[in-house]
Amino acid sequence: MLARLGDDGALPGRADASRNRELLLCTARDLLREVGPEELSMDALAEAAGLGKGTVFRRFGSRAGLFAALLDEDERAFQAACLAGPPPLGPGADPLERLVAFGRERLRFADHRAALLREARARPSTAGSPGDFSRLHLRVLLEAAGARGDTEVLAYQLQAALEAPLRHHVEAGPAGPAAAHAPPLERLTAGWADLVRRVVPGR
Repeated sequence: MLARLGDDGALPGRADASRNRELLLCTARDLLREVGPEELSMDALAEAAGLGKGTVFRRFGSRAGLFAALLDEDERAFQAACLAGPPPLGPGADPLERLVAFGRERLRFADHRAALLREARARPSTAGSPGDFSRLHLRVLLEAAGARGDTEVLAYQLQAALEAPLRHHVEAGPAGPAAAHAPPLERLTAGWADLVRRVVPGR
């Protein structure tokens, strides 16, 4: 006997699981704004969403898994903005300006999600790394901008310049010793713009 599909064409169990996941992610974001990541527990999320604690663990596996899922949603939105959003991050701007915009927004991404990155570090993702997208995107923009040399290697090196602040946010707590010596975001973004303009001379 065939299983009956729901109104949206999905199997009822799968549709329920999808709705529960979206509800939990939306509720988690609300709680993040209210209490911050340090105070967001699986118990609090289950209670706020009106679901059982077992449902929360089935969806995310652990607290770190929840934060990884939140970051994954943000990463997907960032990549969509790079590929189809408004310029200069998205198509339609000069390739060099897109390179500048990409690094600036990537640095802001890490800076604004520092606590989420730290909370998610206990469960490294087994999915495709955001670095895979970054390297490919940087290489495409470098070639479009007329960069000379080995653009594959240049893309790796430019990505490393963006990953250093990311590692800082993952490894250093808000009051950790590294946090006190980190350059402010404005200096990092200005340094990125200077770097890519040196990599793509004559522009």
